[in-house]
Amino acid sequence: MLLSATLSKPTAEAEKVFNRPVIKIKLTASASASGYSYYMEQFTEKQVFHQHLTEDEASEFLEKHAGKTFKNCVERTEDKEITILANKKGKITKLERKLAIKNTQGAAAGATFKASKLSHKKNYLIEEGVPVPFLVLLGVMTDEGKVISSRYDKFRQINRFLEFIDDILPEVQDQITAEGGHPVRIADFGCGKSYLTFAVHYFLTEIKKIPCEIEGLDLKKDVIDYCNQIVEKLGLKNLAFNTGDISEYSGKSNPDIVITLHACDTATDYALKYAVSHEAKAILSVPCCQHQVNKQLEKAEKSENLAEEFAPLLKWGIIREKFASLVTDAIRGEWLEKENYRVQMLEFIDIEHTPKNILIRAIRKQKEKAKEDINQNKLAEVLKIQPEILKN
Repeated sequence: MLLSATLSKPTAEAEKVFNRPVIKIKLTASASASGYSYYMEQFTEKQVFHQHLTEDEASEFLEKHAGKTFKNCVERTEDKEITILANKKGKITKLERKLAIKNTQGAAAGATFKASKLSHKKNYLIEEGVPVPFLVLLGVMTDEGKVISSRYDKFRQINRFLEFIDDILPEVQDQITAEGGHPVRIADFGCGKSYLTFAVHYFLTEIKKIPCEIEGLDLKKDVIDYCNQIVEKLGLKNLAFNTGDISEYSGKSNPDIVITLHACDTATDYALKYAVSHEAKAILSVPCCQHQVNKQLEKAEKSENLAEEFAPLLKWGIIREKFASLVTDAIRGEWLEKENYRVQMLEFIDIEHTPKNILIRAIRKQKEKAKEDINQNKLAEVLKIQPEILKN
C-alpha cells in the first residue's frame, strides 16, 4: 500500500495544469473511518494548498502526473521505495528499492497506519450511523446515516468543534442563571455554509435539550439564502441567517457565545471586538488569513527600521506569513486577557486536516476587571505594527 509520494521538478506545463506555480506536491496516507484516504499538499514558493483524495483519486493523480507533469516522483510503500524519473526527451524510468522491514521508518509507518485504521472508531457527540437531517441535506451523510467517505474530515471537524462547545457550556449557563436565565444566545460570524451553525443548533436542541437562539451572519447572500432554505425545509426553530458585515453588525440581544470559524483577516478582529463590547460570556474563534500584519511586517522589513534579530523571520515570504499569523493571534490573546477574559490557545483539528488549526477559546471572568491599557502591546511596538484588534 502507498504510504507517501513526493513529486518534484515540474515541467513547463505544470503551472497551466494546476493554475499556480507549483514546485512540489506531497501525498501522505491518512486514516478515515470509511477507508484509506490521502492528504495532498501543493507547494509554491510562498504558499501551500491543501486537498484530500480518496485512494482511487490518489492513484489516478499519480498515474496522470508522475514522470509526466513532474519529472521526479518518489513513492514509498510498506516495503519499497519507487522512483519515477523522466529525462529531457520524456522517457520514463522506474526504479525500485526494497526497504528492510525490521525497524525501518517505512515499516513503522505502515504498521501505525494499519493500527490507526483498525482502531479509528470513536464515540462522537453526533453519532455515526444515525441519520442527522442537516448533515444529509449538506451532503455529509447518506439517508441511512453513513458518513460519505470524502466528507469524513468535515464530520470529524464538526464533532471536534462540538466538544469545545460542550466544554464551555457549564460556565456559560452559570453566568446566564446568575443574570436571571434565558435561552443560550449564539452569534456565528462569517458562518459560510454553516455546517457548524447547524451542528451547534442540533447539539443543543436535540442532544442536550437546551433552549437556544442562534444567528448566522455572512456577506454572501446566495449562501445565506441557501441556509435559510434548509432552516425552512427542516422546520428548525430559533435559528436564523442574515446577510451582513461583521464590522457593521448590531444584534437584537447580546450573544452569550460568539463563534468565528476562518473569518478572513481583520473580520476576526471585528468579531472579537463585538463579542467583548457586548459582554459575550464565551468566544470560540479559529482565525484565518492574517494579511494585515503580514503586509505591515513586510513594509517594516523593507524600511529597515526593525532590529536585525527579526531579519530571519521576515526574509522569506512563507516564514513571514507564518510568523505574522502567530503574532496576530498572540496579540489577540493578550488583548482578550486585558479585557477580562480567560484565554486558551488550542489545536482545533490535526494539522494534516487543515492548516488553520489554532482555536482561541476565551471565557469572560465574572468579577475581575482589566487593569491595563488594552491598546498598548509591547510586541506590536517592537515589530512596529498596529493590528486591527489594537485600534480604537
